[in-house]
Amino acid sequence: MTATEHALHRLEQTLRQIGPMAIAVSGGVDSLTLAHVAHRSVPTNSTMFHAVSPAVPGDATARVKRHAEQNGWRLQLINAGEYADPDYRRNPVNRCFYCKTNLYATIAQHTQQCMVSGANLDDLGDYRPGLRAAEDYKVRHPFVEADIDKATIRAIAHALQLDDIAELPAAPCLSSRIETGIPIQATDLRFVHQVEQLLKAELNPATVRCRVRQDGVHIELDAATLSQLDSTTRTAVAALCQQAGHNPDPRFEPYRQGSAFLHAKPA
Repeated sequence: MTATEHALHRLEQTLRQIGPMAIAVSGGVDSLTLAHVAHRSVPTNSTMFHAVSPAVPGDATARVKRHAEQNGWRLQLINAGEYADPDYRRNPVNRCFYCKTNLYATIAQHTQQCMVSGANLDDLGDYRPGLRAAEDYKVRHPFVEADIDKATIRAIAHALQLDDIAELPAAPCLSSRIETGIPIQATDLRFVHQVEQLLKAELNPATVRCRVRQDGVHIELDAATLSQLDSTTRTAVAALCQQAGHNPDPRFEPYRQGSAFLHAKPA
């Protein structure tokens, strides 16, 4: 067996041991790959749950629905109700705790199955307040239990011929683009999505983040794309900023992971 085959075998064993499960599927490579393997391993006992909200890009929802239809998954679209939670909307440094708390509480209202997530080994080294919410709801993390990291997840996706998701770039929820302490507003999330979609269409960047920060709008791009940025694209982005009520002079910068937290420290 190859290393990827060994990892897939460990994952399948873990999923069979868990048994009936409710999988939180965001639409990224981790949760979608987990859903595919779970459906193969325990097809009659897997239910996929996808939360639809202003913080979830429409293309992620469309991707989940497409995979569910093509593969015969049992899929439930839910409203986790995080926007009714004032603790979430005020956007503290542990915002993800409130988001995941609302998500898991909502899933628990629909099923008694064991909840599982797509968290992997790499997530354990980051600041992830959502993992605390998962602990509160006894959510299991099959990739972690099977000793699988992000690179191995991508390798498994390739091995299963899931080429449309294997190289999906990391895409945290749109609320992660709003700097800690700035209240979450649906209008800002729509603005962020519009800017990122424009840049994807014009430049096809490897990485793009439109961040709303205390000192204005920051556009973060991978180095190769940043070097190709032209005045036409800059002008188009500035126009979107102005339409959304932001300073029409966005800063274009190299991508920095987690930079929405630059001015905040975990409590």
